[in-house]
Amino acid sequence: MQIAIAEAKAQFADLIRRAEAGEEIELTRYGRPVARLTASSRRVNSLIGCAKGQFSVPDDINDGDDQIAGLFRTSSLLPG
Repeated sequence: MQIAIAEAKAQFADLIRRAEAGEEIELTRYGRPVARLTASSRRVNSLIGCAKGQFSVPDDINDGDDQIAGLFRTSSLLPG
């Protein structure tokens, strides 16, 4: 697709979405191609699950929660 720079300004967000979807958009000035919008070749990875399998949580991780909660309840730093 070819589009004039002046027109592209008004449609920039839509043109970016189209480029992300794989469409190649050529920007023109006075009818001559000057730039091209394409999807980035660099892939953004999600951080969710990135440490999976790199550590293990001990079975007794929650042991002592009552004791710690009690310390917070009796703390003079907390209101109430």
